[in-house]
Amino acid sequence: MTTSIVNENKYKQVCLLWTTEILKEFPHLQTNDFKEKAIRIIEKQENYHITEIFPQLILEALSRLTEEEPDWTFVAERFLLKQLYQEACATRGTQNPYSNLSFLLSSLVEEGIFNTTLIDSYSKEDILELEAAIDPDKDKLFTYIGLKTLADRYLTRDYAKKLWELPQERFMIIAMTLMSKEKENRLELVKEAYWALSNLYMTVATPTFSNAGKNYGQLSSCFIDTVDDSLQGIYDSNTDIANLSKSGGGIGVYLGKIRSRGSDIRGFKGVSSGVIPWMKQLNNTAVSVDQLGQRKGAISVYLDVWHKDIFSFLDSKLNNGDERMRTHDLFNGVCIPDLFMEQVESRGDWYLFDPHEIRNVMGYSLEDFFDEEKGAGTFREKYWECVNHPSLHKEKIAAIDVMKGIMRGQLETGSPFMFYRDEVNRMNPNHHKGMIYCTNLCTEITQNQSPTTTKEQFVEDGSIITVKTPGDFVVCNLSSINLARAVTAKVLQRLIKIQVRMLDNVIDLNTIPVLQAKLSNEKYRAIGLGTFGWHHLLALQGIKWESEEAVRYADSLYKEIAYYTIASSVDLAKEKGAYPVCEGSDWQTGEYFRKRGYQSDELFDWDTLMADIASTGIRNGYLMAVAPNATTSIIAGSTASIDPIFLKVYSEEKKDYKIPVTAPDLNATTTWLYKSAYHIDQHWSIAQNAARQKHIDQAISFNLYVTNAIKAKALLELHLDAWKQGLKTTYYVRSTSKEVEECDSCAS
Repeated sequence: MTTSIVNENKYKQVCLLWTTEILKEFPHLQTNDFKEKAIRIIEKQENYHITEIFPQLILEALSRLTEEEPDWTFVAERFLLKQLYQEACATRGTQNPYSNLSFLLSSLVEEGIFNTTLIDSYSKEDILELEAAIDPDKDKLFTYIGLKTLADRYLTRDYAKKLWELPQERFMIIAMTLMSKEKENRLELVKEAYWALSNLYMTVATPTFSNAGKNYGQLSSCFIDTVDDSLQGIYDSNTDIANLSKSGGGIGVYLGKIRSRGSDIRGFKGVSSGVIPWMKQLNNTAVSVDQLGQRKGAISVYLDVWHKDIFSFLDSKLNNGDERMRTHDLFNGVCIPDLFMEQVESRGDWYLFDPHEIRNVMGYSLEDFFDEEKGAGTFREKYWECVNHPSLHKEKIAAIDVMKGIMRGQLETGSPFMFYRDEVNRMNPNHHKGMIYCTNLCTEITQNQSPTTTKEQFVEDGSIITVKTPGDFVVCNLSSINLARAVTAKVLQRLIKIQVRMLDNVIDLNTIPVLQAKLSNEKYRAIGLGTFGWHHLLALQGIKWESEEAVRYADSLYKEIAYYTIASSVDLAKEKGAYPVCEGSDWQTGEYFRKRGYQSDELFDWDTLMADIASTGIRNGYLMAVAPNATTSIIAGSTASIDPIFLKVYSEEKKDYKIPVTAPDLNATTTWLYKSAYHIDQHWSIAQNAARQKHIDQAISFNLYVTNAIKAKALLELHLDAWKQGLKTTYYVRSTSKEVEECDSCAS
């Protein structure tokens, strides 16, 4: 018998042995037929390599996945896991898939893929101790689609695309990276962060997930720029946006300060082209400067609903009309004051202005004001002052006509997104230091903004020196709690404590290519702790989506999350110091707690928390934000964000294949609680979101799901309900006839 035949027979035996071992884990499944099919696949295979055989076994397992037998996803996952182990072992020249973490780190540092920090910050003894803490059994928590997504997008490969890293090593390296600068109990903190990640109690945002430990990319998710109304400001912003897009960031851009079409330029009347040409420029940037070669840039633009260019802005994503006025690769959003919604509801008049003319004639910027109370405040006073000024040019229209333009765009393209500026600024804990003009690409970040301006340029010693006054350039640092796992395991307090520390450390570790963003990051030390798995959790708890019980549960759970998050940031402030502009904030004065009616009870000692902040401050100026996190929730085997599911059984479509997926923990009990998003009364979703928004200091990526047959009146009622219930933002209007593109940057 030749050696090759012996090797072939041995390989057959190994594959059959692995198949038998895997099937033993699932005695409740009907596996006899599968085993017979597996034997035939293995016996007939001419190329006896795991990368040839196991994909066929995976497809065979997935073909059996149904609503009645959803656990076939775990059978498929085990085969994929074996395949990944074999690939990594072959690359690293070892028999044990989780051996020699030190060799993995040093090899990828030598390749130029990992940063030297990983081996400079930790001794060989440290690395051995952390290697011993890795638990390979945690790999069995993944569903097939979760492990497949993790392997394809996040596990580290070399420049020849060979797999080096395995799932638990990615989690450990994230933990090591984020704790690398800790001075006390560092190894224990690394282990605690690994515990949180490996148990899938939480996920970090896509940039952190992908780039932690590496020589390229940065760790933050999204950014927001405020464009100055000057040629220098516009082009400088475009350069900054390109640099951030190159590093994998999603960007929100506020255009409301830019003069409208027909405005003056240097006294010449009617020569301005308005915001559309600058949007075209950004559109080209989004297409040409992609995110690390993986996908085109993701940029959203926002404009005030009183800006004279609002109609051309709303039409910019439509699929018909003048292509010279279209920016199909941008996302758009509108900044809406309470007064506009009041005028829409009463079918009143609305007036459009040029912001440049307002500055020249009135001596102030209308966008710099907001209503301090619902129904009363500075914005409406200034707005009516502009309306009644005889020298100010204005365009009178029906408010409902603007709203019709908004809704037409939403039903055709999914956007514009809605930003309720008065509510956002009323609840801004840092209003003592600035104004919030818009939100980010995924509508969950609301932080102080201001434009960066060029002060002067001069030549000195043969060099050109540019002096800029930096504005508040918003940075989002995100991660999310897996509610379905963390709440049921009763680990929220322990989890949030380590999660806040991880997020806070991102701020000091990050290398942001735009300096004003780096300064803002350090000034406010903003983080965005969010959640996913809400529908999954409701199903596990036996709570119907369309119920008062679900609304009450959202209120109580997010209040608990808020308490632990704030308390964790306070503890960090005692250890490391408060954020630089904490003095005078709503956190420090206690106004944050009074606005939300927080009072001490048997569960939460809000009074002590307030007293602690008054004396020692809080570490992070912004704390909570709920991002879309569609990708990372798939990895963690749960439902996205605070969204309901689409279908109980569906196919995740990839470039050249489809992967069948079921709702998580689908069984005879939960199946009745997994109602499709498109069959849910959206007013219940709004009520839930209003309950949780009270406890979130920033905002929430909140989608509205409608059928393609929805009447305009019904969609208008949803928007009016969202505004009246105090939502800060709404994200996509997802129609059954329109698929919308997800933002991966904010996936957390």
